[in-house]
Amino acid sequence: MKALLLAPFALLLCVAIASATDRPNIVLFITDDQSPIAGCYGSPLIQTPHLDQLAAEGTRFTHAYATTASCSASRSVILTGLQNHANGQYGHVHDYHKFETFPSCAGLSLPNQLGAIGYRTAHIGKLHVAPESVYAFDRYLVTNARRPKFHDTNTPAWVENCKEFLSEESDQPFFLNFWTYDPHRSGTVDETAPEDLKPNRFGNPPAGESYPGTEEVRYDPADVVVPSFLPDTIECRREIAQYYQSCTRTDEALGRLVEALKEAGKYDNTMIIFTADHGMAFPGAKTTVYEAGLRVPFIVRMPGVEGGAVNDARLSHADITPSLLDAAGGYDAAKQAPKKLLGLSKVGRGENRGPRFERYHGRSWLGLLGRDQAEDWDEVFASHTFHEIQMYYPMRALIGRRYKLIWNLASPLPYPFASDLWESSTWQAQYRKGGDASFGLRTVDSYLHRPPFELYDLEADPAETKNLAGDPTHADRLAAMEKRLKEQQERTEDPWMLKWSYE
Repeated sequence: MKALLLAPFALLLCVAIASATDRPNIVLFITDDQSPIAGCYGSPLIQTPHLDQLAAEGTRFTHAYATTASCSASRSVILTGLQNHANGQYGHVHDYHKFETFPSCAGLSLPNQLGAIGYRTAHIGKLHVAPESVYAFDRYLVTNARRPKFHDTNTPAWVENCKEFLSEESDQPFFLNFWTYDPHRSGTVDETAPEDLKPNRFGNPPAGESYPGTEEVRYDPADVVVPSFLPDTIECRREIAQYYQSCTRTDEALGRLVEALKEAGKYDNTMIIFTADHGMAFPGAKTTVYEAGLRVPFIVRMPGVEGGAVNDARLSHADITPSLLDAAGGYDAAKQAPKKLLGLSKVGRGENRGPRFERYHGRSWLGLLGRDQAEDWDEVFASHTFHEIQMYYPMRALIGRRYKLIWNLASPLPYPFASDLWESSTWQAQYRKGGDASFGLRTVDSYLHRPPFELYDLEADPAETKNLAGDPTHADRLAAMEKRLKEQQERTEDPWMLKWSYE
């Protein structure tokens, strides 16, 4: 992407924000595995009234992208503004997966930078990145989990544990990182389903039950909308219904958090960003670089900026840290970097600190807020390496306004599955039928075996099923996009650049 040049409108907007809010409080609300399926994104069924209201008061972005559809890797990009192939968080942080962000990223990371310029910082919920020297919050608020490793999915109840932090009287603004576990798949299934393959509960309570203080909204599988990349089967419909329920409970958490901000007298001066780490946890979405895996909801409510705008800029998760630092007054747009790069005194000697980072890969979208048009926001670069440690399958993607190029660096290998997606009733119901069975507009076999390059016309083929890479009429376009993909890899110091020359 080209370096951001602030237009006069954007400069005036930044001045207006600074004077109207005197540095806003910031809430970064991140859900886990959520696609842009909501009332404000055109869904006819799912109930998301609080997100819809946030969109009415803010700017809704229609083409926001994660850079990788994997939890830890994506979260590292959100909080460092650096592609995960560069920051070292190649895959999951937990258990034997063992990936961590390079300690050298501490100088750029969002919580460290905001803390250094006077923000009080707190995190609640799922973090899923390490080490703490890079992601250092002042406070780690607790959920209501009964056991240390238990994922508390009664997310609306968490808000009570945030109220003391939100209501503190202080001359310092605050940054709250509110990161849910929902609508991620859970380790439980709905045993009441009559089919042999039971649907995952996506963090929902057992059928007919509700979490304390939270009223569940349930959906009829017959009514849900099955996206084109998924098979229209009863197994899939039951899982989508569970997914909808989990999303709606998460929406209730957003509503309660907004109400808590209002009760504390902080809402008028609080910037709220709502997005997800990546798309929904279904085969064809999560762990892929297809649209269903990378596209996320993205809504920003900024005090002093008129709401209701719908913007088609191609945003990347790498843009979040520079944008929020910009809102806080700590970003140098000309350098695409913090105004002050932090020292690394906390990093021990003798360990692999990683490269020295002095600027972000992303840039600030602050000047787009309240606007319906976006100039020079036409391209997104995506980078995936691992999900689980067993899932080595690096992919790079270049996404333009119409055409998209995917490079599958390990295409001779069968596409590896995340364990929860492999076990899902949605996948198993089709997989057991054989390689020729349909899976959305693909077959099971074509999903598992992919060519080195995939080129799609997103306007004519939004489901990404007609590969144009071998079409002679698109040869020039393919070559041009390959060249641009290499440029993005060079710009972001991608170690996998070597694959162009020796494989």
